[in-house]
Amino acid sequence: MPAKRRPTTAPLPRLVADIGGTNARFALSREEGITDEKVLACAEYPSLEAAAEFYLSGLAAAGRALRPQEAALDIAGPLLGDRVALTNHPWSFSAAAVRRALGMKRLILLNDFTALALAIPQLSPAALEQVGGDRADPKAAIGLLGPGTGLGVSGLVPGAGLWLPLQGEGGHVTLPATTAREREVLGWLQNRFPHVSAERVLSGSGIALLYEALCQIDGRPSESLAADQVTQRGLTEVAGTCRSALDMFCGWLGMVAGDLALTLGAHGGMYIGGGIVPRFGPFFARSPFRERFEAKGRFASYLASIPVFVITARNPALLGCARAFSNPSPRVEAD
Repeated sequence: MPAKRRPTTAPLPRLVADIGGTNARFALSREEGITDEKVLACAEYPSLEAAAEFYLSGLAAAGRALRPQEAALDIAGPLLGDRVALTNHPWSFSAAAVRRALGMKRLILLNDFTALALAIPQLSPAALEQVGGDRADPKAAIGLLGPGTGLGVSGLVPGAGLWLPLQGEGGHVTLPATTAREREVLGWLQNRFPHVSAERVLSGSGIALLYEALCQIDGRPSESLAADQVTQRGLTEVAGTCRSALDMFCGWLGMVAGDLALTLGAHGGMYIGGGIVPRFGPFFARSPFRERFEAKGRFASYLASIPVFVITARNPALLGCARAFSNPSPRVEAD
């Protein structure tokens, strides 16, 4: 939906929030930056309004701030109008109703990875870890994707004096397979799901699913392991099914990231966000990611120069939410 340009008259602070499928991260945007961050588990609150009100009431009780009159919230789900539903959590709401319930004069909603894209130009070198490639072209497009509860995809296109963020649902593109092993796993997944998207594998639940698939394909007994258990074992194993699952995850992520880099012409750099890859540490640079990122036949040299950056900053999307008040990003403004 095209952005509605409205004057901003309410004083600081403003409420900003990153609403994911697992956690809701709330904070205040002040003149000095982002403060008063608090992470709430979405499952512990019946609605977005309830979680936001809990956060705001806590601030009031502590005397931390006057109640904000404006808010910018990013949502892990598509934004097509007033009615909003998270993709990987049961919360569903009317943007206008949330604005009224919270007593806000202005409420901006944007996609979570649109917000993260807006944050990229504000990130310091200390908040990034480069994985291959050369120097980024400061005048070229930027690509962004990140596995977490789901798979977010976005980017930045240079405009007239500002960066224009993209809003889409690229995590739900159909997942391709290019190796014999991937074709085996893809066939196993297709027997279980009517559509196998990139998010089906490149997410927290996807790591556990890859482990289960490999065990069954190889005729090995599988344990009931959560994604973090598979990850922890995979990072410490020299060999084994958990390590194979992580290798396959990183290889598939590299392939999808390379596709996005080609689509956008992302010589401004490819950025990896989300909560999963930063936990891989040094393993990620040694994984099949970079090899598969560049494995595009005649365009391998085109991709070889593109730097990839893992975003290690804490809650960076909140910076993007704060930028949404002045950037004409794709968003919904509640009436």
